[in-house]
Amino acid sequence: MATFAELDAQLNDMILQGKILEAFEKFYAEDVVMEEGDQRREGKEANREYEEQFVGALTEFRSAEIHSRAIDEENRVTLSEWENDFTLEGVGDVLQKQVSVRTWNEDGQITHEKFYTLS
Repeated sequence: MATFAELDAQLNDMILQGKILEAFEKFYAEDVVMEEGDQRREGKEANREYEEQFVGALTEFRSAEIHSRAIDEENRVTLSEWENDFTLEGVGDVLQKQVSVRTWNEDGQITHEKFYTLS
């Protein structure tokens, strides 16, 4: 199996290529928990619905950039600092700066992801 650094890089590359839903299907476990702010979604089905709604609401995706990454192979944790610039239907222009902290299982699937918003 690839290292967690390699898996995280593959996932990030797919997201940067706009393959958000494909990346979700490939890398997220059935029992994944995702947290953002005060929102907590449990299970792949609930999180898939959220991701599909997000992608469906994108009217323009101008850019995505990763500013930094950190990998803890021993504890199977990866961190990525993102800056995304996009437009969402009903919301307007969004400049999103956040850190994604992912915990992986031994099979190379994400079991937990938490997003921290940066100011």
